[in-house]
Amino acid sequence: MLRRIGMEQIAKEIRAKTFECIASIGQGHIGGSLSIVDVLTVLYYKHMNVDPKNPQMNGRDRLVVSKGHAGPAVYATLCQKGYISHRELLTLNQFKTNLPSHCDMNKTPGIDMTTGSLGQGISCAVGMAIAAKLANDHAYIYCIIGDGESQEGQVWEASMYAAQKGLDNFIVFLDNNGMQIDNYTKNINGLIDPIKKWESFGFFVQSINGNSIDEIDCAIINAKKNKGMPSMIILNTIKGKGVPFIEEAGVNNHSMPISLEQLNKALEELK
Repeated sequence: MLRRIGMEQIAKEIRAKTFECIASIGQGHIGGSLSIVDVLTVLYYKHMNVDPKNPQMNGRDRLVVSKGHAGPAVYATLCQKGYISHRELLTLNQFKTNLPSHCDMNKTPGIDMTTGSLGQGISCAVGMAIAAKLANDHAYIYCIIGDGESQEGQVWEASMYAAQKGLDNFIVFLDNNGMQIDNYTKNINGLIDPIKKWESFGFFVQSINGNSIDEIDCAIINAKKNKGMPSMIILNTIKGKGVPFIEEAGVNNHSMPISLEQLNKALEELK
């Protein structure tokens, strides 16, 4: 219980940092960043074998955030872990920054793949999982994809290959928040039944409350016990989770302006 309470507090602090990061430039992808903070917290504070002092450590676990527009949440997590300073966190998308709006492995320590072109990150992650198997280094490769991103055919091509190769070191998270840039995913091209879909592609599938620290932790433990096939953890999340006025903005919270007044309100709600 103490561990869970501690992790929930860390998640609150990461949400606050995410808000500060986006507010520093005045606008950004706030909704889909906040929805994945809980899984980032569990990964970085419980499961991932990484070292902030040595970001390129051999044999490390790797995370590919294929929905690269959620970069601010990743940067906030990296700041919380000590990869980057709080001062640097407030340079999002500014001139000569190391923190572009979408993740860039050539600029930011701790970022394992440049992403933002939807569908491509998961393909890179599959390649990493194969490389880890060939190197026999026992690393896990984690990948976070979006439900809107899942409309990209490349997601499914990569997934077919991962299953065919039996990549049990490959754990994918679907941020199933039900929204994308301009509408609800169900109104554009929804997954219908993501559990059956991913099972049919040869994945070990779990569907959980994606904003629950405990459920995420248990699902990752179960995924690591699974042998002979890749894992999909469907995170049923709330877009903008943790800040009520962002949650209530609905599809408008994909990318929205953030004022100083809104920042202060969010920081107060996240105390």
